[in-house]
Amino acid sequence: MKKEGLLNKIKEEKVKFIRLQMSDINGMLKNVEIPSDELESALENGTMFDGSSIEGMVRINESDMYLKPDLNSLCIFPWTVEKGKVARLMCDIYTTEGKNFEGDPRFILKKVISEMKEAGYEAYAGPEPEFFLLPTDEKSKRPELKFLDDGGYFDLLPIDKGEETRKYIVEALEEMGINVEASHHEVAPSQHEIDFTYDKILNTADNIQTFKLVVRTMAVLRGLHATFMPKPFMGINGSGMHCNMSLFDEKGNNTFFDTNEKYQISNNLRYFVGGILKHIDAITTIANPTINSYKRIIPGYEAPTNVAWSVSNRSALIRIPAARGKQTRVELRSPDPSANPYLLFAVIFASGFKGIKEKTIPPTPIVENIFRMDEDKKNDLGIKKLPRTLREAIKALEKDDFIQGVLGNHLSKKFIELKKKECDLFDESVTDWEINKYLRIL
Repeated sequence: MKKEGLLNKIKEEKVKFIRLQMSDINGMLKNVEIPSDELESALENGTMFDGSSIEGMVRINESDMYLKPDLNSLCIFPWTVEKGKVARLMCDIYTTEGKNFEGDPRFILKKVISEMKEAGYEAYAGPEPEFFLLPTDEKSKRPELKFLDDGGYFDLLPIDKGEETRKYIVEALEEMGINVEASHHEVAPSQHEIDFTYDKILNTADNIQTFKLVVRTMAVLRGLHATFMPKPFMGINGSGMHCNMSLFDEKGNNTFFDTNEKYQISNNLRYFVGGILKHIDAITTIANPTINSYKRIIPGYEAPTNVAWSVSNRSALIRIPAARGKQTRVELRSPDPSANPYLLFAVIFASGFKGIKEKTIPPTPIVENIFRMDEDKKNDLGIKKLPRTLREAIKALEKDDFIQGVLGNHLSKKFIELKKKECDLFDESVTDWEINKYLRIL
């Protein structure tokens, strides 16, 4: 979209306010709101903001930064219509010298996209984000750790608050131009999944951020709380965000598909998988970036814990779903929805693309159910485990110069620093489990 077209669209739709949005290092969406009559100036000159107030950006003596909107990212919110509509534009972050800020997660992803495009590849992704819908206390409006239903995977439940809210979420997403492929109840009570259409990875990362905002907003409007916390409940499945990925060439051919190869999967796909597996320990820090993330990736709850790949076998970390032709894809099953989508796609695709360039051959795909394998069999097959804690994953990131290079010097240092602090704070904390276990008996 050109500037004139965007301004005309804003005028035609009677949009009153524009939210200029960006993501911090943790993937939290931030915004500066401007009146629509200031948009033309923002497009030409950018909008100044205080970068020192955003997690992981700059020090206070370097605080002046600029937001420059991406003209192709316009979305109009469907729930703000009383006194004029509100729209959002995703933004890139610039320094006062007019250069891209090296710690901007969106810019980091754009650099990876540019490198792949130079080699003739266009990257696509489709996520499967899961979340819980929880009740809130009537007085405080704070979320309560209780279930809204007793449903399970694909259950058709009577219309209740949860099912109704999911319907409103889908309708809002469709109105905003995000095409939903499927929505359903997930395995755990009160857990839901909404999958949206495959798209170029920058659009998909933007859509994940918008999706989270829509889910949370529609839940609040109906007296509920939506959480993307990976594991809010002990003893049931946590929330993941499986990532389906493909690489297309300049003619629109899926380079992961080859009718002449075994399983009809190309060498490009195998090398892509090999590249991801080579760097998976460091990738895990980005894919599973919280203390709580590692409560999900434990045996017994369907989340992958072992480093292996397969064709259609859902017990593996990476699987190749059965669809072929243009739908041939790689599915990485470890990420969870607490991940920053820009950084997540940057490290996954950079690793896979490196695998293609270096022709990294992955191990033999596993056909057996890995969940039921004993440790001796896993050792015989060379199947190792994913990092079991955030601290273990951080150590892997510190040793992986390639992944640090993808993130850039500024962001990788800030990210490691923040995550180490998170681990230290957790180590200092006294948990409810400890109180319940020890207080009365010791």
